[in-house]
Amino acid sequence: MRQRKFDDQQATCTGKNPECHRQPFTSSYYAKNIATGLRVGAVVSPAPFRQSLERAIRATTWNTPSVMTSIVCGWLQDGTVKRLEGLKRREARRRQAVARELLSPLKFISHPGAWFLWLPLPDEIRAENIVRKLAEEGISVSTAEPFCTTQNVPHAIRLALGSVSTEKLRLALIKIREIIEYERDLY
Repeated sequence: MRQRKFDDQQATCTGKNPECHRQPFTSSYYAKNIATGLRVGAVVSPAPFRQSLERAIRATTWNTPSVMTSIVCGWLQDGTVKRLEGLKRREARRRQAVARELLSPLKFISHPGAWFLWLPLPDEIRAENIVRKLAEEGISVSTAEPFCTTQNVPHAIRLALGSVSTEKLRLALIKIREIIEYERDLY
């Protein structure tokens, strides 16, 4: 089988380049899934795109500290990354289960391994009002607007499930449910 050669103009991921959709790109950023201080990422790309991707990375990235790169490389080789990712996934699933238990009967949208969830609100309840009332209780949540990629903003709030103890999460979820139910019952 003959290898197809791409020039720089062809090596862009557009609808005009069918190869882009047949060969996967994979990226990872270890500050998000392993440790906040590890500001190191990795990209695996199909060979035809590698040279252009390397140039783009060099043109848009400052020096990555060698200590961080060394830590991540060592952890990838000795299985530490895989172990830490497993621990984080288990913790996220546990927190999702807590949310399912304490937000019931409210319906929400999530992935079992995610560190957040989307809580759609009844039409009569304004997301901004819920965010404000929760802030008054010391609970920080977001409307959908900062995450929206279209002009049609979903009528929902985003709840982050990490960065607090499980006990504080439990108390916050109970308060969130109570405030939404109270607001719903007003109408």
